[in-house]
Amino acid sequence: MEKRNSRPISILFAFLWIIFITCGDGDKKNAAQSAIDRAIADAGGELYEQSNITFRFRDAIYTLERTKGRNVMTRTRETDSGELRDVWDGRSFSRYFQNEKMAVSDSMANVYSNSINSVLYFAQLPYGLNDPAVNKEWIGEKIVGEKTYYKVKVTFDQEGGGDDFEDVYIYWIDAETFKPQYLAYEFHVNGGGLRFREAYNERYVKGIRFVDYRNYRPTGEAELIKLDSLFERRKLELFSDIRLEDIEVSRDSYN
Repeated sequence: MEKRNSRPISILFAFLWIIFITCGDGDKKNAAQSAIDRAIADAGGELYEQSNITFRFRDAIYTLERTKGRNVMTRTRETDSGELRDVWDGRSFSRYFQNEKMAVSDSMANVYSNSINSVLYFAQLPYGLNDPAVNKEWIGEKIVGEKTYYKVKVTFDQEGGGDDFEDVYIYWIDAETFKPQYLAYEFHVNGGGLRFREAYNERYVKGIRFVDYRNYRPTGEAELIKLDSLFERRKLELFSDIRLEDIEVSRDSYN
């Protein structure tokens, strides 16, 4: 593992940033895009497209292999009866038990593939926020825990936005380091709800940033955009701890 030191913002960039946040809607859009660009660059940038990733999350091993322009995602679990392996390549889903392919209904294949995609999506954030179906909106600055963050809202187009295209996200990006420290989202599956995540245990593996999350939820009625205030007032309850273990990054196929 390797660790990075935060790079100072150049005088020119700081000057341009002041222009962005003090101007109209067009420049606010540019500011949101610029914040996301810087966040992705710090987290690994082009290295994502050159890397295969493996990690353990809870009771399963997740892998992402980038081959011939396609992302092949795999989840492998050991059951009492043997190894269960799910494979999703963005087009089709397959399930194998002890290396023998099993029949899976379309509805369950959709559930399993969405679950795999969700874990790998969160593990790679902020990578993916420049996908064509992603829309960024500048909200403003917010002080959380005596630090200033740029607050950016993310929504998705229906075309290309996946089954959960109606979900809404908000990112709090450190104004000095451009690292996403907090994120919140509103989801609609399984009855819907709100979550607020606090990143911790940052580490870089072969140049790619990984974090764990403390995952919170409101105890009563709440608004997505105000979850940061509830967090500061300790009005959110800890729902789960999201930890990635045994992380490996390889680029053998690109050498």
